[in-house]
Amino acid sequence: MSNLFPRTTVGGVSVSRMIIGTNWMLGWSHTSPAADKLIKTTHATPETIEKILDVFMKHGVDTIMAPLGGMPHLIEAIKRVEDRHGKKMIIVDTPVINVDDNANARREAEKIIAQCAKNGSTFCLLHHSSVEQLVNKNKQTIERLPDYLKMIRDHGLIPGLSAHMPELVVYSDLNGYDVETYIQIYNCMGFLMQVEVEYIHKVIWGAKKPVMTIKPMAAGRVSPFVGLNFVWHTIRPCDMVTVGCFTPEEAEEDIEISLAAFEGRPPRLEGRDSPNKTAIMKD
Repeated sequence: MSNLFPRTTVGGVSVSRMIIGTNWMLGWSHTSPAADKLIKTTHATPETIEKILDVFMKHGVDTIMAPLGGMPHLIEAIKRVEDRHGKKMIIVDTPVINVDDNANARREAEKIIAQCAKNGSTFCLLHHSSVEQLVNKNKQTIERLPDYLKMIRDHGLIPGLSAHMPELVVYSDLNGYDVETYIQIYNCMGFLMQVEVEYIHKVIWGAKKPVMTIKPMAAGRVSPFVGLNFVWHTIRPCDMVTVGCFTPEEAEEDIEISLAAFEGRPPRLEGRDSPNKTAIMKD
């Protein structure tokens, strides 16, 4: 089997089924302030991020998810890797916008969406913290969402929703909103998921559009082998998994574990280190 990662299609665009996550490049550990500081210190310049992106691109993982606003070092790292590989990365931007119901707020939101296009993004998936303010559970609607989706289309971007709240997927499909994909938290621990794992599994399988799952390793609370095998074996062939890495070596491991899951074989990885391994752990 090829060492290039399998692909799917979202909104007419071919994307890698593994998506590069950026929390462990930008400083959102979901662990502690100390871990956040370590990430920001380590990846304060484009050079270290570039090394991680190189590994992904080498294996055909060319899709990256990030809120690019205010992240010039990440934008620079992406440009450098694109130049080196002679290929554009597919950017899934997740901007936070002002959703207040007034003209000034709408102008502000459109300015941010326009910047997504200027940054070279292909997809614009409005951040869950913005869109969830518009949810009306009584009516099962997302109020004024079509206005923002039109802004995204008008700027040549493909619209989607970041849906930490699973109702966003359900209500969007129910109302036929103009979205091409969803982001949804999904991991074997139920970490940060608002309802049970089994229900989110049903939401993903019932979604009318491909789903970009995030946090497969529950922000480091489960090992890559456990977290990735669970997600890859319980989503649809059209869906994706977003993987965050802190080092190039972690990227290599996550890609190998994932390819092994696709190929039905054990991953070819060295054993974990320890001061004195027992005989059964030495191979």
